[in-house]
Amino acid sequence: MAHYTAEVLWLREGQNFLDHRYSRKHLLRFDGGLEVPCSSSPSVVALPMSDASAVDPEEAFVASLSSCHMLWLLSIAAQQKFRVDRYFDAAVGLMEKDAAGKMAITVVTLRPEVHFSGGRLPTREQINQMHHDAHEQCFIANSVKTEVRCEPVF
Repeated sequence: MAHYTAEVLWLREGQNFLDHRYSRKHLLRFDGGLEVPCSSSPSVVALPMSDASAVDPEEAFVASLSSCHMLWLLSIAAQQKFRVDRYFDAAVGLMEKDAAGKMAITVVTLRPEVHFSGGRLPTREQINQMHHDAHEQCFIANSVKTEVRCEPVF
């Protein structure tokens, strides 16, 4: 069993707050010391109360799924002796009302493009199987009810 932590820090810093026109900017702090500027999405809370340059929770959710899938794919490829030179994913999450009428990220589509090199190159079937296995092993995908799709780019 492992424990994972993140700190979230928001400060009022003299804002009225009660008028609902307060900044949604905040910090995420991780155990390695990294601080990430975050905010609500401008599509959820209008500018200037949001910060479009900061990471919003929805983006972080999509990135978490994409990152987990990538880490598993790299591990599986290395185990099978396939050399990966580059991995790129332009993941997209769709926010809409779910079956209960609540706003949710209902689908996350991963579009990983993996470049291999060396004398041993995987077939499309082997690449698809690696992506399938990575999805099955991904801790984050196994933790959410959102449909997570993987559509490799060749």
